[in-house]
Amino acid sequence: MKSNFALKRGWIIGLSTICLCVVLAILLSARPDTAALVKVRFAEGLVHGFLVVHSLDGTLLATGDLRQVLRGGEVENRTGFHFKDGSLAEETVVYTQQRFFSVQTYRSVQHGPSFPEDMEASLERSSGKYHVKTKSHKNGEEKVLDGTLELPEDTYNGLIPVLAKNLPKGAVETVHMVVFTPEPKLIQVEMIPGGEQKLIVGDQSKAAIDYDLKPKLGTWLKFFATLTGRVPPDNHLWILADEVPAFIRFEGPFYLQGPMWRVDLTSPRWPE
Repeated sequence: MKSNFALKRGWIIGLSTICLCVVLAILLSARPDTAALVKVRFAEGLVHGFLVVHSLDGTLLATGDLRQVLRGGEVENRTGFHFKDGSLAEETVVYTQQRFFSVQTYRSVQHGPSFPEDMEASLERSSGKYHVKTKSHKNGEEKVLDGTLELPEDTYNGLIPVLAKNLPKGAVETVHMVVFTPEPKLIQVEMIPGGEQKLIVGDQSKAAIDYDLKPKLGTWLKFFATLTGRVPPDNHLWILADEVPAFIRFEGPFYLQGPMWRVDLTSPRWPE
């Protein structure tokens, strides 16, 4: 009798584990049918800005820049960071802006000890093709993933700051992004404007809108993500509240389950 109870209990536990895995797989692959394209209110052009990365305690981690150019009917936006420990992070997105913003290609590169592994990932909007290559820092093992994803029209990797500048005041928007785990997963991100925060520019007072970038998991997915310890944190983005909006600051991880880092604008300094 005792052994039958133990056998039955073990069977129930095993079945529960299988059900959990099945539900997680369904939830991770699920996505809504509708797409929320963001309308172009301010067309993008030539940009060259300078950026710095700090930890939340103020430690300088990296310096970098953003370069944006127009090539024919497309815009190429490249953001790169060089870390003090020799690491490199670079993100390149090519997009169009004919009435609505539309990402065409996306590429992300992360190399060096600031990241858990070296990774190169690319995504093509028209075909849905992706390519991911990783290299372990522990044993040098390399892995390659190739495949296709059915991408909604509002898949906006690398373009969130541009979208935030173009949202009407007070508007909440939900778009799609592909996260590389390293296997690519399609998720929704809700862009929620918060209150205005005061800034000082020279001797003038300005205001910035704090956008909460919240992964939209749904009740059940959030429950299971909490259960498995993989709940992605909310990111924050600050946009200058002005007739001409501008990027001010970003806070969030650069990789899955990574630390929160802060990206700020900076200005060139003359040598002393």
